[in-house]
Amino acid sequence: MIDRDQAAEIRRLFFAEHWKKGTIASHLGVHADVVERVIGPLGPEPKARPERPRLLDPYVGFIDEVLERYPKLVSTRIYDMIVERGYAGSLRTLTRHVAEVRPAPKSEVFLRTERLPGEQSQIDWGHVGKLRVPGGERALWVFVIVLAFSRAIWAELVFDLTVHSVRRSLARAAAHFGGATRQWLFDNPKTIVLERQGDLIRYQPDLLSLTATLHVQPRLCGVRKPNQKGGVERAIRYLKDRFFAARLIHSIEHGNEELLRFLDEIAMKRPHPVERERTVADIFEDERRHLLTLPDPMPSVDLVTPVAVDKTATVRFDTNRYSVPPAHARTTLTLVASDTEVRLLDGGEVVAVHARNWGRRQLVETPEHRAEILATKPGARPGKGRERLLAVAPRIDELIALWLHEGRNMGSMIGRTLKLLDLYGERVLAQAVDALLERGSHDLGALAVLCDQARRPQCVALPLELGDHVPDRDVVPHDLGVYDHD
Repeated sequence: MIDRDQAAEIRRLFFAEHWKKGTIASHLGVHADVVERVIGPLGPEPKARPERPRLLDPYVGFIDEVLERYPKLVSTRIYDMIVERGYAGSLRTLTRHVAEVRPAPKSEVFLRTERLPGEQSQIDWGHVGKLRVPGGERALWVFVIVLAFSRAIWAELVFDLTVHSVRRSLARAAAHFGGATRQWLFDNPKTIVLERQGDLIRYQPDLLSLTATLHVQPRLCGVRKPNQKGGVERAIRYLKDRFFAARLIHSIEHGNEELLRFLDEIAMKRPHPVERERTVADIFEDERRHLLTLPDPMPSVDLVTPVAVDKTATVRFDTNRYSVPPAHARTTLTLVASDTEVRLLDGGEVVAVHARNWGRRQLVETPEHRAEILATKPGARPGKGRERLLAVAPRIDELIALWLHEGRNMGSMIGRTLKLLDLYGERVLAQAVDALLERGSHDLGALAVLCDQARRPQCVALPLELGDHVPDRDVVPHDLGVYDHD
């Protein structure tokens, strides 16, 4: 704002001294718009030019009707529709008109609600990075469940998002809380929903078997309605900002151990968002007695599926191969898998048990199964070269199994490895084999590079004592810059 004196000076300079508007603005240090406003209009308002008829005018009514029914319809689709009806104008003219008349979207008003104790849990997943595993890497996810009333959180890191992984996590969460809420609210992934048409929902049968046993009602939030599960969305954001940020996770076991400690020591002690004077742990103690009682024993949540045994007496599961006794080759067994163990059954008889391998394209084999195969194949028994390598590097069999899987020539590979043994020695070769397998590789060239790196001597300064009789024993440093002068 300017005062009256300055406004009068602007008018005097313009009407009496005939200064230009820009000169006045520069001289008085005011904006050009201020000068325009003070001087005011200098003549009658120009007459409005009559609007020229447009080629679009006959179609305006049709366009308004279409936009009323389909307010998000793009201009190019409307253009195609009116061209079919005889429109000969440009797309730009139509685009400008649509921008002026398109109905504004109605903003949705949300109602804040609070759940009853023990009424609902909200479940979702968040991607938190990747983890190196033998043979490659796997995506790392965090499963999160939040009790809607108390905001108590339970979470665990998982490698897969299958329905069997969901069942395991839900059962563990219920055991951790000491009960289950009456509803589990999910999003709409294929892991949970096979098919949905409006209110008609077809859930995964394996999920329904767990909810029926625990007497829990599964529910889905609306499609593209994340606000309906805002509790778990905020919990995932809280974990990403407070726990996962700037944290290195070396293994899934290490990550879950630290995550559970964080949930117990930090997350449960945060203030409750409604009753700020109490913690989440305090409210959870009130909610605990409203949870549904769990059955005893809890239902099994392992994956159970038939699996074919190939001619090499192995079964393929999750990109890896697991060995079985050779008597079961070319048969069908029952695979029972948890996240830590893989069992293979012939009817009710357990024929093989392995620790689950979360690597990629790995061979999991017990020495007994291989010994049974070798007993029936005299030509396949280890030769002298292989026996020599086994005596030096106990893990060389793992490397040989990977070479076999790749279809390499065993005579050539073992012969070249023996050359490395002769060249670098037993200790260096054993260390190199261990390092190569830890990196998830089986390349012979990489093995040679590791041997060379392990053998390369370290530069160590040796102490040297010189007597007083040695001339020039003490070297006095001097400025090397003198050598730059002639």
